[in-house]
Amino acid sequence: MNCPKCGLEQNDENRECLKCGLIFSRYKPLDYDHLLKRQTSCVTEERSGLKRTIDYMFHTKDKTEIVYFVGRLIVFLFLFIWSIKFFQSSIESNYVGRSFMHLVNLPFHETGHIVFRPLGRVMHSLGGSLGQVIMPLICTLVLLIKTRDTFGASIGLWWMGESVLDLAPYIDDARSLSLQLLGGNTGVSSPYGFHDWNFILTELNLLKHDHLIADLAAAGGKLIMFISLLWGLLLLIRQFNRLKG
Repeated sequence: MNCPKCGLEQNDENRECLKCGLIFSRYKPLDYDHLLKRQTSCVTEERSGLKRTIDYMFHTKDKTEIVYFVGRLIVFLFLFIWSIKFFQSSIESNYVGRSFMHLVNLPFHETGHIVFRPLGRVMHSLGGSLGQVIMPLICTLVLLIKTRDTFGASIGLWWMGESVLDLAPYIDDARSLSLQLLGGNTGVSSPYGFHDWNFILTELNLLKHDHLIADLAAAGGKLIMFISLLWGLLLLIRQFNRLKG
């Protein structure tokens, strides 16, 4: 007989291989068919998992009422046209800070300061920025998971992106301290710590990187807004195909 592992020819009476020590009674040949089926099953499960995720993100009713579709289309077109202005505007212009959405974000910014205050001075200052980003994120998740309104979730995601973009001029002002803050003061005329991002970046020894961090916030916010618009557009296409005749 030949050893099934190393191939050494030896007596049939041997219980183990003289060369590699394989115990013949315990040897089990690999079931390649079983391994192939198992690998195929794993690939199938991954594909089905991806399909379930896509179906979840693009969930729509089997039939869409035309009045709801038209309403969503109007909202989408309005946000699309408005987004072009956001995308074209620079941080220095502070268009986002002068827009109506800044007034929407402001209450959640101030609430964030209160919520994160027990966690220390840095988190207290950072809490304002976190608050205005977390709130639209919560709305997005509630609409997506709880109410299963995927188009509404895409609008919530747009708001989240706009809120991230809204932080960019504030971060960019960390050194110059020329931006008018709540109450009419600027960072120059305010005590240390009043300007959130001047305090945060100073405490973290990152003040010299304020422009870079602001650019990243602006780019990230615009990217999130673009993704949300693409998501909303694909949902509208799917709903259009399901309009009640």
